[in-house]
Amino acid sequence: MSLNIKPLADRVLIEPVAAETKTASGIIIPDNAKEKPQQGKVMAIGKGTKDEPMTVKVGDTVLYGKYTGTELKLEGKDYLMMRESDILAII
Repeated sequence: MSLNIKPLADRVLIEPVAAETKTASGIIIPDNAKEKPQQGKVMAIGKGTKDEPMTVKVGDTVLYGKYTGTELKLEGKDYLMMRESDILAII
């Protein structure tokens, strides 16, 4: 799938994974008690800066801070736009 958005500089477009709907023991979590996801898939990246090339690539699964990034809605899906420095790890 091709998105019509190209992040600039060191920014990354991430599609968050769906929040868990059940606990490991089978208890169903209501919508108002769900945790904000902290994991997602990289959908698009910028070119980086002249001092720092990009480390992540499209398709990587990454961990990021709970309240980082700017929420976007593109083509009916939710995405996050954030700087590469806000990404904590590549899984």
